[in-house]
Amino acid sequence: MARGLRPHRHDVHIAVGGLLGGLALLGIGLHTRARHAPASVLDQDWAVAVPLLVMAGCELLRRTRPGPALLVGTAAVVADLPTRGSLATVVMFTDLVYAAVLYGPPAFARRLPWITGLLTVIGTVVPLVVWRTPQALLLGVGVALVSLVPAATGWVVRNHRDTAVAERLRAEQTALLADMDRTQAVVAERARVARELHDMIANHMSAIAIHSTAALSLDDPETSRQALTVIRENSVEGLAEMRRLIGILRDSGDERAPAAAPTLDGLEALAEAARGNGLEVTLDARHGEVPTPVELAAYRIVQESLTNALKHAAPGRVTVALARRDGALEVAVTSPYGHRGGPRAPGSGAGLTGMRERAALLGGTFAAGPEDAVWTVRATLPLGDGEGDTA
Repeated sequence: MARGLRPHRHDVHIAVGGLLGGLALLGIGLHTRARHAPASVLDQDWAVAVPLLVMAGCELLRRTRPGPALLVGTAAVVADLPTRGSLATVVMFTDLVYAAVLYGPPAFARRLPWITGLLTVIGTVVPLVVWRTPQALLLGVGVALVSLVPAATGWVVRNHRDTAVAERLRAEQTALLADMDRTQAVVAERARVARELHDMIANHMSAIAIHSTAALSLDDPETSRQALTVIRENSVEGLAEMRRLIGILRDSGDERAPAAAPTLDGLEALAEAARGNGLEVTLDARHGEVPTPVELAAYRIVQESLTNALKHAAPGRVTVALARRDGALEVAVTSPYGHRGGPRAPGSGAGLTGMRERAALLGGTFAAGPEDAVWTVRATLPLGDGEGDTA
């Protein structure tokens, strides 16, 4: 038998059980109707056994082919009516009705309860009109018990099953979305930590690289001493920044809270540190009060721009300007564009990517590139209500 027609093992148990039960009832002479008067060939046991065997065969297909099984089973139960009848045949027919609703196609399952309901009404009204006796109502009750009740039961069970399947799928989708959210959150957090680490450490490491190269290339004790002084200062500041970041990541909740995030009030100190590293910096900050995310983003953009100027700019003046205009904070950093004399620190371009990401997270714009003989960094950061995470 093809795999699609192979009976389910539970259906085999039902069919065998129904057949053996019907044969046992036939053996002890228990029937649902009395003998005909006068005696008829339909009173013979074989006349009862044939519909019973057909109904048992239909039970084998109750799950794999519920529609055809119900159709053949209906013919078998009709053929059982003229005989003395078997209770097992009727019980197995009710199971076929139930299985047709539970396992049949959705359209068929929706129609069958209405069909059995209509048959119940007909089986109640017609005998009552014809015989005009209250006992005629019992025929309608019998039709309801054999057809409507199992069909309604199958519909209720099917609804519960479909609801359970839908809830399980919804739970799986929710879990999948939650897992995707967690993955995206981890990726975003890694990018945030990478930006923060780069912005905090790159400036100090660039200064250390440049001055250590100068100390090694120049045979001048005083120059070497000055370079080592700058190296030490940047090392100490870099370690302090690193401890602050580690404290934020640990977030242990102890009394040693990490240092506060840098603010625009620290731009002067940032410019002074850049001057100590050899840059000629001019600062023009007219920003006023700005939201914390915008403040941090602007500070980091200026810090990274000064780092890039230290590594790549030609000798000359570096200007830093901040101003509020049209509901946004505009940041502009310009530096001489060209080949810098003396030792240079390597750069990977990660700084420009980080600055662009910070501006994008706030819904702002960022541009960097040469304009004539000047390298210009421009960022426009909307003030808004201060939403967005730029760290």
